Amino acid sequence: MDIIVERCAGLDVHQATVVACVIAGPPGGKTKKEVRTFGTMHHELTALRDWLQAHGCTQVAMESTGVYWKPVHAMLEDHFDVIVGNAQHIKNVPGRKTDVKDCEWIANLARHGLIARSFVPPRAIRDLRDLTRYRRKLVDVAAAERNRLIALLESAGIKLAGVVSDVFGVSGRAMLSALIDADQSPAEMATLARGRMRRKLTELERALHGTIEDHHRFILRLQFGRIKAAEADLAILDARIDEKLAPYEEALHRLLGIQGVDRVVATTIIAEIGVDMTCFPDASHLSSWAGMCPGNHESAGRQRSGKTRKGNVFLKTALVTAAVGAAKARGTYYADKYRRLCARRGKMRAAVAVGHTILVAVYHMLADGTVHEDLGGDYLDRLDKRRTSNQLIRRLNNLGYNVLLTPKAA
Repeated sequence: MDIIVERCAGLDVHQATVVACVIAGPPGGKTKKEVRTFGTMHHELTALRDWLQAHGCTQVAMESTGVYWKPVHAMLEDHFDVIVGNAQHIKNVPGRKTDVKDCEWIANLARHGLIARSFVPPRAIRDLRDLTRYRRKLVDVAAAERNRLIALLESAGIKLAGVVSDVFGVSGRAMLSALIDADQSPAEMATLARGRMRRKLTELERALHGTIEDHHRFILRLQFGRIKAAEADLAILDARIDEKLAPYEEALHRLLGIQGVDRVVATTIIAEIGVDMTCFPDASHLSSWAGMCPGNHESAGRQRSGKTRKGNVFLKTALVTAAVGAAKARGTYYADKYRRLCARRGKMRAAVAVGHTILVAVYHMLADGTVHEDLGGDYLDRLDKRRTSNQLIRRLNNLGYNVLLTPKAA
């Protein structure tokens, strides 16, 4: 194998230590190898950086080990060409598993150009990514707490969720506060309803009758407080995300032109893949990286499985959410494609397929600066007119009709 890099280093990164191996030498010449172990404190990582610079390294390779690689990458990215590789793709030979052997193996692979680069976005995008991922965690926490509160009401015989469509709307929150304070009767609490909900005063009064006790109110107070705190944190987090999104407002505005893509989904897309599409050779590579395209498992000339591979779960969730939203529209390309695939392959596969189509559109929009244009609900019919006609004729024949097609006059 040809040597591509004359001086490079391989790092085996752990929580408390980094084992580094430097390999230097011209192609065909004598190779020098040196191994050294460093800690992961800031001053120790600085010493690692200085040691690599003293050896004249131009490229550094490491595995993406949990979150432990991130401070090492942050320390080295401005000084070296840093490669972060998938640990599954650069495993060492079985029976040779030591920290020293691992870093030597990584250095040798990097020296011969055999490590595929994992996508590591720029620092600004990484900051935005941290915010959007934490926002998703907060949303999950708030949703789980709401479910627990409703379950507690049900256990106390309060059937508010069966009458009110949104227990945590304006009317529902007022009734919850009254339940916690225990200073009003069910009839008085029912009068706290607002708007159209006042038509259900009798049902509300019956739903608010229950065997709620002091320990129920104690837990309700804690749960309601946690929900309010999570919502307050979400408001602060959204404001911070908007600040970080300011440089990408133009790209965000174009992404919002895609059916099913709202501000949260568009923000997640930008945070996960950035706006510079030169990191991906084409839309197919991006789809594969995201885990949104069919898998490829062929053996002995037979296709064994077509399930999607593991990819970026945050991006994948956002795209599937966008696909489900786009499927609810009428007269659009995404809705028509979803309904066709849903009939043959099921809802989940149809949503993933439409999400893949949305991601391909996102790639070209960000790469070329184009604006999204819907192809129309009849695009697939126009794409293959004869196939569509034959399918309709066959269906009518099965229903007992004889069909004769006559083209329209121009």
